[in-house]
Amino acid sequence: MSTPARVLVVDDSPTMRGLITAVLNADPEVNVIGQAGDALEARAAIKQLNPDVVTLDIEMPNMNGLEFLEKIMRLRPMPVIMVSTMTHHGANASLAALEIGAFDCVGKPGPGDRHPFIDLAEKVKAAARSAHRRSAVQPGLAISPAAGFKVGRKIVAIGSSTGGVEALITVLQKFPQNCPPTVITQHMPSTFTKSFAERLNRICAPVVQEATDGARLEIGKIYLAPGGDRHLQVVNPSAPTCRLIERDPVNGHRPSVDVLFDSVAELAGRNAVGVILTGMGRDGASGLLRMRSAGARTIGQNEKTCVVYGMPRVAYEIGAVEQQLPLGSIGEEVLKLTAARKEGAE
Repeated sequence: MSTPARVLVVDDSPTMRGLITAVLNADPEVNVIGQAGDALEARAAIKQLNPDVVTLDIEMPNMNGLEFLEKIMRLRPMPVIMVSTMTHHGANASLAALEIGAFDCVGKPGPGDRHPFIDLAEKVKAAARSAHRRSAVQPGLAISPAAGFKVGRKIVAIGSSTGGVEALITVLQKFPQNCPPTVITQHMPSTFTKSFAERLNRICAPVVQEATDGARLEIGKIYLAPGGDRHLQVVNPSAPTCRLIERDPVNGHRPSVDVLFDSVAELAGRNAVGVILTGMGRDGASGLLRMRSAGARTIGQNEKTCVVYGMPRVAYEIGAVEQQLPLGSIGEEVLKLTAARKEGAE
């Protein structure tokens, strides 16, 4: 970046404000220009300082972070990174924040954490670079899934990261109850993925669940890779099955989109559709190229509708993306590519 990203840190704990400030100021491309202890102070600071990015605590007195985030997104949209406790309650609140329009969420460090907020500076810089966009589909708005859809034999694999919560909701709400078996790797902590799967299951027509080791892929089911210490693969050509494997992070991520896409390329070949959505970095690009080389159909989210045009950009540049589409069109295109009438002699 030509000039440092200017950040306002909002947290009711002076200790936490100091820690976040120290971590961010250690990066020469980030400059903390102010701090605030509650929403009222933050509102005044935003008007006075005009920051590029705000880090916002979810739990605060007077007005909590979600309420304040709603006001920011309605009155003065800007990139906001939520800071949350790594609990089930914190995960639900973080997912709500992402649906409202937060750029990303990070977890507060636990006792003995020697590397607190290890990726916060990178997320702040990505937030400052991005022209933050909300998806065309507003949070919680139900989309009528396709009527009369007849599923074929293809497997769908989707990878996403920053901005992926809204993106996945937009895509998956287009899926009917009898959707093709779908596997997803979304970069998020382990406490978040269970809550996210539950949220998707409530608002989407198919069954959405966290993937478990040995789960058979079935029509009408969507499997979300659990966050944490394992990668999701699909194995067993005669009866495609989820496998969770312990392996070092790939591209800095565990679970990794590349690991999932590689396994689908090997397992399904042309009987697969790969989709890469918004996200930082390059995870999934190489795997999507392997899927396309194996005969799979591949889709990348276009730049205009991405929160961060990172993963889809790299995939497009290396030739992994067969077609780039706006977010709102991806779900329908996946159904076209996986419908029985489209498969012919396959």
